[in-house]
Amino acid sequence: MSARQGTAGVFRIQEAEPTATAECTTLPCDLAAIATEPGVVTALVIAGVVAFVALAYVRDAKAECRGERRRVLDERAAFEEFADRVSGLDPAPASSTASSFDGPTAAVRTVSPVDGGGGAGDDVRLRRVLAAYRDTVMSLPHYREEYDETIPESLAAELGPDTATALASNGTLSSGAQSALVRRSRRAADARSSLADAIDAEIDALSEYESDLSRVDRRRRRLLEHLDGVEGDGTDAAIDVWHRLGELESECDEAAGERQRALDDPPMTVDAPGDDAGRRSFHEYLYGPTEGPRYPVLAQIAEIAGQIRTDRDRVASRVAGGE
Repeated sequence: MSARQGTAGVFRIQEAEPTATAECTTLPCDLAAIATEPGVVTALVIAGVVAFVALAYVRDAKAECRGERRRVLDERAAFEEFADRVSGLDPAPASSTASSFDGPTAAVRTVSPVDGGGGAGDDVRLRRVLAAYRDTVMSLPHYREEYDETIPESLAAELGPDTATALASNGTLSSGAQSALVRRSRRAADARSSLADAIDAEIDALSEYESDLSRVDRRRRRLLEHLDGVEGDGTDAAIDVWHRLGELESECDEAAGERQRALDDPPMTVDAPGDDAGRRSFHEYLYGPTEGPRYPVLAQIAEIAGQIRTDRDRVASRVAGGE
C-alpha cells in the first residue's frame, strides 16, 4: 500500500465547434471554413473508411486494477495469517519483560533478522515472531520487489516503529507486545480490505466508462456508415450527421467532467513505500507506476473526442464540396 499526496491532473477536452468568420456566419460557411484546413483535405482521401477506437487505455487500466486488487488481497491474507500465528505463541513471563511500546525510541535495525545469530534473535519467541512474518507477509512474490525492506524495517513500516523497538528492547515477546502485534496486524488486514473495496469500485467505474464510450464510438461509426451509403445529393444528411457528431462530442465533454470530479475527490489516500514515504491520491497510486497514461479514462475520452472531431471535419468537407 503506498503513495504521496498528489493532486489530480486537469485534462480538458478542447472545444471543436467550427469558428465562424466575421464575413460569414451561416452553417455552410462554417463547414467551408473547416474544409480548407490541410488535415481535412488529407482526410478526404480516406472517405468511406470508418476508424475503430479500441478503448485500449480503459481496458489496460482494468487489467492493472485487477492485478493490484489481487496483490492487496494477498497482503490482507498474509497479515491475517501472521496475526493468527502470533496470537498462538506463548509470551514470555511478565517478570522477564519490560513494558511494551512505552519506552524511548530505538533503531529498528536492532531486531536481529530471523536467519542471523546473536542479540535479540537468540530468543526463541522472538525468532518465531520474525519467522512468522517472513513466512507470511515477506513471502509474498511481489512484496520484497515492491517495498525492498528487511523484516525489521517492514515490521516498523507496517505495524509502527514502536513495534520493532519493543521487540528489540525486551529481547523477547511480552504479552503486551503480542497483543499489539496481533491488533495492528489485523488493522493492517482491515486497511487492505478497504483498499480492495476501493479498487473494486474503480474497476466498476472503468467498466461503466468502457460501456459508455463503446456506445459513443459505435454510434459514431454508424452515423458515418449511414452517410457513406447515401446516394445522390447527401448535403442534408451530411449536415444532420455533422450535428449528431457534435452531440457525441458533447457527451465526451460531460464524461470528462464527471471523471475529473472523481479524480478531485478520491476515495482515499495511500501510504508510499520507501525512505521518502508520504501520501498520494488513490488514482496516482493505481496508475502512476504503470506504463500507460496516468489518467487512462481521460486519455480514452480524448482519443474518441479527437476521432469525432476528425470525422466532423470530413463531413464538413463533404458538405462544402457539394457531394
